[in-house]
Amino acid sequence: MNNFDIAVVGSGMGGSLISALNNDKNLILFEKDSNLGGCGSTFKRKGNYYNSGATTFVGYEDNHPIKNIFDKAKFIPDIKKSDIAIRVIQNKKSVDRVKDFDTFIDNMDKVYPHKNNRIFWNTIKALDEKFWGLQKLHYAKYNMSSYIKTASSVIEILKVFKLDVFKSAESFINETLYGISDEYKAFIDSQLLITIQTTSKDIPLLSLALGLSYPFHDVFYVNNGMGSLFEGLLEDINVHKKEQILKIKKEKEFYRIISNKDEYKAKQVILNSSIYDSAALFDDVKIKKYYDSFSFSDQSAFVINLTLDSKEDFLHHYQIILDKNLPNAISQSYFISFSSKDDKKLSKNGYSVTISTHTKANLWKNISKEEYKVQKQITEDFIINNFLENFENVKKEDIINIHSATSNTFKRYINRNNCGGKAITFKNILQTPSCRTPFDGLYNVGDTIFAGQGWPGVAIGVEVLNKELNV
Repeated sequence: MNNFDIAVVGSGMGGSLISALNNDKNLILFEKDSNLGGCGSTFKRKGNYYNSGATTFVGYEDNHPIKNIFDKAKFIPDIKKSDIAIRVIQNKKSVDRVKDFDTFIDNMDKVYPHKNNRIFWNTIKALDEKFWGLQKLHYAKYNMSSYIKTASSVIEILKVFKLDVFKSAESFINETLYGISDEYKAFIDSQLLITIQTTSKDIPLLSLALGLSYPFHDVFYVNNGMGSLFEGLLEDINVHKKEQILKIKKEKEFYRIISNKDEYKAKQVILNSSIYDSAALFDDVKIKKYYDSFSFSDQSAFVINLTLDSKEDFLHHYQIILDKNLPNAISQSYFISFSSKDDKKLSKNGYSVTISTHTKANLWKNISKEEYKVQKQITEDFIINNFLENFENVKKEDIINIHSATSNTFKRYINRNNCGGKAITFKNILQTPSCRTPFDGLYNVGDTIFAGQGWPGVAIGVEVLNKELNV
């Protein structure tokens, strides 16, 4: 029997970051796939490399969780700064999301003119800066020490943000950008769908600020694919690739972990699997009931990967906003990531391009195989045709090795069919899953628990979990 202090299931952002922080422990990490990184992995197909999802790497700056964790893990990523975080294109008009505030506002005033643009975006930026200055940010349950730290965090938030904590995003938009155009509102909501998995309708002002402010930070391109981050973080970790965990049994002083290859014992188990998929790993009635208490987040992604044979120059990131939702999607926009022209791995045979939009997981799960193929092709064709309309110097014959993925694809490779958890709103904040569970030694990490998806959100959750592990 293989005995460990900590067993981590899944090598996504959360699993990789928490493993890197505890590389001095007797730790093992299991990954079902052959590639590390889960939704953020890099994979090879027909001789070309592609990123599984969007490729914005943000938060690698002093006094931010990502940089803190990478520094503690003694890993320096191979990255370069993107001067334009993202170019947003809507009805042939474009706004460059850049870090320089005045440059951004000048652009906004031309494309989405409103006399209160500077007031609105300055408030958004200021709230974001206050948030990242918090010293006691913590959210965990099921332990007296956890509750005390969480209460202390709430008190700090109330002191720093005062009444802004209780203000809704929608009311702030309506008060500040009164008479806002449909185009402008779509510009805001389309970016929120990427960053916090929802629109401005049901979220607090603080969530609005965090969701819109990431381009005011340094945004980076990762050389050799997003997967290189996970490979670097886990270089000194005992990683078992292509080993799927089938069952976890809680015993008196440890957890018995059964994989498709072996059995293990661990005092502590950290699940980087989705909170919604975790119940299937257990037979224990109480543990299953705990995980089943979280209602499924049906949000997922439709992703297209392709190689582009072109000599044109492209930015790293674009977002195209349409007038209505895409076919089989819940979004009226799609996000495009281009590899850097000088990336020797991803751009060896042309640009490596990843295009993604939001969809519902159950949409693809609940249709026949024949209908699945039809709807998948409809969605792919629509996006590619619109892509060609917006990039007039790209021809259809320049596109090679195109393939698309749905929630069913994710389930096959990384054992989850949703992407991200539920956005933290006024209605569900108290139901947000905690990294600590009611069961000693059992924890969760990743984008379906506090503090949500994306590198910064997951990193906050990892720092909280690390404190809980090392009380």
